[in-house]
Amino acid sequence: MTRVAALPSVPVLESVLTCPNCGHAQRLEMPTNACLFFHECETCKGVLRPKPGDCCVFCSYGTAPCPPKQSAAGDKACS
Repeated sequence: MTRVAALPSVPVLESVLTCPNCGHAQRLEMPTNACLFFHECETCKGVLRPKPGDCCVFCSYGTAPCPPKQSAAGDKACS
């Protein structure tokens, strides 16, 4: 039996943030070199902040966690 080397996973770079205040969903491109700690909802103008224990708004309100969290070094995400 031949072993196949695992391919490195490619991080998802888009996420849909859903505002917890009004439910508006917005597709955003996630930065790979920084974390997004604040995001203003384009509908209700509410400011999204990470939930306690989360590193950024994508990890709290997005359909995909931030790229650092997706990587093997996920424990060091956004630090």
